Amino acid sequence: MSDTIFALSSGRPPAGIAIIRVSGKKSFEINGLFVRDAGAISPRHAILRILRNPENGDILDRALILAFRGPYSATGEDSVEWHCHGGQAVVRAVLGALERLGRTKPELGLREAVAGEFTRRALENGRIDLNEAEGLADLLSAETESQRRSALMMAEGHFSRRLDGWREHLLQCAAQVESLLDFSDEDDVPDDGAESELRRRLASLCDAMQGQLAAPSAERLNEGIRVVLAGPRNAGKSTLLNALAGREAAIVSDIAGTTRDRIDVPVSLGGVAFTLTDTAGLTEQSDDRIEMMGVDLAHQAIEQCDILLWLGDPVECPRTDGIKVSAQKDSAGWLQDEAADIAVSAATGENMQALMDMLIARAASMIPAEGGYALHKRQRDAVLLMTENLRMAIGEADLLIVAEHLRGCLQEMDRLTGKAGVEDMLGALFGRFCIGK
Repeated sequence: MSDTIFALSSGRPPAGIAIIRVSGKKSFEINGLFVRDAGAISPRHAILRILRNPENGDILDRALILAFRGPYSATGEDSVEWHCHGGQAVVRAVLGALERLGRTKPELGLREAVAGEFTRRALENGRIDLNEAEGLADLLSAETESQRRSALMMAEGHFSRRLDGWREHLLQCAAQVESLLDFSDEDDVPDDGAESELRRRLASLCDAMQGQLAAPSAERLNEGIRVVLAGPRNAGKSTLLNALAGREAAIVSDIAGTTRDRIDVPVSLGGVAFTLTDTAGLTEQSDDRIEMMGVDLAHQAIEQCDILLWLGDPVECPRTDGIKVSAQKDSAGWLQDEAADIAVSAATGENMQALMDMLIARAASMIPAEGGYALHKRQRDAVLLMTENLRMAIGEADLLIVAEHLRGCLQEMDRLTGKAGVEDMLGALFGRFCIGK
């Protein structure tokens, strides 16, 4: 981490402002090569200065300059930000001057940052932990309001602060175990009440972790609530899917068996990500082997989905929690089925908003509530291992083994926060970032 790195940290030009960040131990020295009287710049105070090309003194731009002394910076090391005009030519000229300076003066160790390198340095310098870094990655890729809210809570350290509370609780329990072991070394009999209190505290911590595991997962939040449209042939599934998606995603035809394969369509409804799946019309018999393969896939989709929209006879709905939709309300000869949950017309739009509201209401229990966050599989696996260690500690009579389970729990927490055993996944994580993050 001896190099000093630079990159455009704002969006691609053209823009009103372009932020170019330089970070590393030579940041202030490099800033002095571009800015005359750079010594007058006070850390954390914005000042307007002319940027000059170190090669020939030509003016590159007039920029607002902010300097930060490590460890009180975004990366935890000395860094400088140049807030330039956001035109393509300006950005190209400033970045080009930095790149040439790195080549002509290799002793500066100046080079362009790779994807996610600023954030990785923040992690390595203790400015953020691994969970906050993952939250930032999710925030950068968020497409829906629910994804944005959850990612922001994670990036701002809400889960990390919960982990800090768990760690403090664990350390207190570990100290209590050591105290009880000291009694036994002195041939004293440990207080039964003290052991009971220890196990009560461990059980309370285990319950808190299990409560976190019961919350919705980040995978469901990011990939979308899986909604399957199913029913017999010509029930209007494809037409309804197109209406929900707001585009012609599936082929619509009066010919029975038009849909053969599953069709997955990502949509956002009410700020929530959904994946709508159109399926082959269900039939018990067909001479078409391909169609029957599609029917098999439809049955699998029905079993695995989060929400089922059933467009067939309500009494034949294969899931008790399915939403029974009486579709094609605009068709000649249509009759209201009292057992249906809702009647809609995708062609005229009648009751379509009501159906969307039903989907959003169902999804509410499957995504984090306002002010909540969702854990990725890596995080959930670590919390699960911690609860398993706690459960074994609670049921163990030998205090030496109890202490070992608590150490195992603390080791999992270190992996969860990035303090140990995560080097193999950091490359994949920071590869999700753009160059300037």
